[in-house]
Amino acid sequence: MAKEATSMTSRAIIPFLVAMMLLTGVCNTLLSKYQDLQCIRNCDSSNPEDIERFSQPVIQTAQMFIGEMGCWLVIAAFAAYRRFFPYNAPLLHGGYQHVGSDDSTEVEVDDELGRASSMQEEANPAAKPLVPNADERLPLVGWRVFLLAMPACCDIAGTTLMNVGLLFVAASIYQMTRGALILFVGLFSVLFLHRKIFLYQWLALFIVVAGVAIVGLAGAITPNPQAQPPPPVHPPNKDLSILSIRDAMQDVKTAAVTSGALQTILGVLMIAGAQIFTATQFVLEEWILEQYALEPLKVVGWEGTFGFLVTFVGMIILHLAVGRTDAGRNGYFDMREGWREITQYRAIAVTSVLIMISIGGFNFFGLSITRSVSATARSIIDTCRTLFIWIVSLGLGWETFKWLQILGFALLVYGTFLFNDIVRSPLKACARRRKREPLLEEEPIEHM
Repeated sequence: MAKEATSMTSRAIIPFLVAMMLLTGVCNTLLSKYQDLQCIRNCDSSNPEDIERFSQPVIQTAQMFIGEMGCWLVIAAFAAYRRFFPYNAPLLHGGYQHVGSDDSTEVEVDDELGRASSMQEEANPAAKPLVPNADERLPLVGWRVFLLAMPACCDIAGTTLMNVGLLFVAASIYQMTRGALILFVGLFSVLFLHRKIFLYQWLALFIVVAGVAIVGLAGAITPNPQAQPPPPVHPPNKDLSILSIRDAMQDVKTAAVTSGALQTILGVLMIAGAQIFTATQFVLEEWILEQYALEPLKVVGWEGTFGFLVTFVGMIILHLAVGRTDAGRNGYFDMREGWREITQYRAIAVTSVLIMISIGGFNFFGLSITRSVSATARSIIDTCRTLFIWIVSLGLGWETFKWLQILGFALLVYGTFLFNDIVRSPLKACARRRKREPLLEEEPIEHM
């Protein structure tokens, strides 16, 4: 009876975890975009091109890693919980209870790995990120922990590129373009992990590419309002009601080559390209965790630690080499200017703290959901996240409604669902259901 009650409690907490994952995931993108929109110089200028906004993508990358390092606080709290409730802890119902033994060290290690697997299956969903997902694998301890520095470096490159891209595009286009991740994960899984992809999955990847391209085109045709140059001023004596078709076509051609359109295209390319590094990060994590066992939240904590240290050292080097020069002053690598902006502008400082908290929460709730629900549910959650970001951005006036963007988003969702076997392929030759192994057994999540 008690076991049934615990099971019901575990199921009841999943909707809360899903809601919190959605909330923190939406906040990650919207808070970052809000921070990018903060004016730091020439705010009273009548010319929009003279207004300078917060543009510190490297500092935003450091913020993300600090948020990931916050996972150590959850790990410490969990360790304290287990210390005061060592027996029959509700969070680990069905898990291991310590019994004194005189067995050999080898048997103890085998028992540790065996009970880790049992605890992972039977633990409360909220505690699953804190339980090693292991069977016969060795613990990832000692010098082996430094292996996680490799995916952390990929995370640095990918996150920084995405932060730069977000400066030039709307929040919803940013989030949709990140859907290209499945393409590179699929390719790298085949090349390096020797996974097999069926014909209908290759079709799905091409559909995802088409969706990303259409989303980028929608953004280029109607750039982000914050990045748009001021509209052309017509002579006062010109009757706008009788503009000729030739004049209208000329206006379209002029708009196509404006800095706003070019910046949007550049931003989309940078965000899409960043998915190469994120996919590499996922494949490296998969390769490491196929051989060693470590609690998922500790993986995030260690990657946050390594990522922050490498980013901080890189910030110092880039500031000395570029940031303090005349050409680099007030740029992406000007560490002193970035610190000044954070400390002098309250909105930027508060947003930085909220981003750190949100990223830490997203990793915890995301890992809890990843190991508690199906791939179908995770795909639907990711789709809802993008939709909510789009709706909120429209409501705040950060972007304009684009019908072409709906088409691109629909293709992205359909391609992702088709790849994950949520919908059936329209091609009869591809429609047969065949048992397939997942691309990434450890099911990593995006960290932001």
